Amino acid sequence: MSAKAQSDDEKHAVLQRRIQFGYPLHAPPHPFREHNIFLITAATYKHQRILNTKQRRAVFQEDLHDSLRQIECELIAWVILPDHYHFLAEMSDLNDLAVLLQLLPGRNARKWNQEDLLTGQRKVWYRYTDRVMRNEVHLEKSFNYIHYNPVKHGYVNDPYAWQWSSLQVYLEQEGREWLQNCWRRAAPTGEFGKGWDD
Repeated sequence: MSAKAQSDDEKHAVLQRRIQFGYPLHAPPHPFREHNIFLITAATYKHQRILNTKQRRAVFQEDLHDSLRQIECELIAWVILPDHYHFLAEMSDLNDLAVLLQLLPGRNARKWNQEDLLTGQRKVWYRYTDRVMRNEVHLEKSFNYIHYNPVKHGYVNDPYAWQWSSLQVYLEQEGREWLQNCWRRAAPTGEFGKGWDD
């Protein structure tokens, strides 16, 4: 089934919504420019499912978008899970990325520990990894991997059922057929993510 063509007004409304929420304005693949594109993965300490409520995942997703807007990088794709998150972003300054990844985790950690009556008793975040995209195929595999991650980890059977990812944005803008073509071009193998997404 092909996606319904959008009118100019519908396209404009989607673009405005993407700008308002800091969502990616274009869809991969796109030509590599002078900026690097990174896949970032960060996990909670001992993979505890601390982002275990819809509200926590929604708030953290909003914080991620706000933080990335502040350092003026382009968010391409993301997923927020109960015990880790991934995002793809294009940026020119690696120092900005380091600052972001030091500040972002602390924004909600104290609040979550207070809510769970674990203040001073629980470490929330553990570490992060960053991988620069080597080429378009690596970018597309990472894009697909992010969107399939909730299925890989057993949270849902259908990636479209997971609310805290950019998959819904691309479904609205590009359609299911476009996403299926992305998957066919560059489906991640079973080894993709091994050692850094365990």
